Amino acid sequence: QVQLVESGGGLVQAGGSLRLSCAASGRIFSSYPMGWFRQAPGKEREFVAAVTWSTGYTVYTDSVKGRFTISRDNAKNTVYLQMSSLKPEDTAVYYCAAQDSRSRWNYWGQGTQVTVSS
Repeated sequence: QVQLVESGGGLVQAGGSLRLSCAASGRIFSSYPMGWFRQAPGKEREFVAAVTWSTGYTVYTDSVKGRFTISRDNAKNTVYLQMSSLKPEDTAVYYCAAQDSRSRWNYWGQGTQVTVSS
């Protein structure tokens, strides 16, 4: 099975930066994308960004474009989310996720809290 271990969350002031890491193990294949989601208090979980292992192709939700960067280190089986110019509205639990062979987000990390203060 696929296991995702997430780290890097914390408390930061508005305008600051954080880098989240997600170490993947198990049945990980280069053709299956990795991504980040987040869930703010009282809101549904939303897609943030995704990256492919092979080409590094990336996709972002509009609200984080220009501020967040998703990347991967294939040798370490690790995906990163570099978050800059953070806003209080970015406060959420952030989850690492991986797709299965049916392109479904079927594997999830434990989540890490990101809190951005005013």
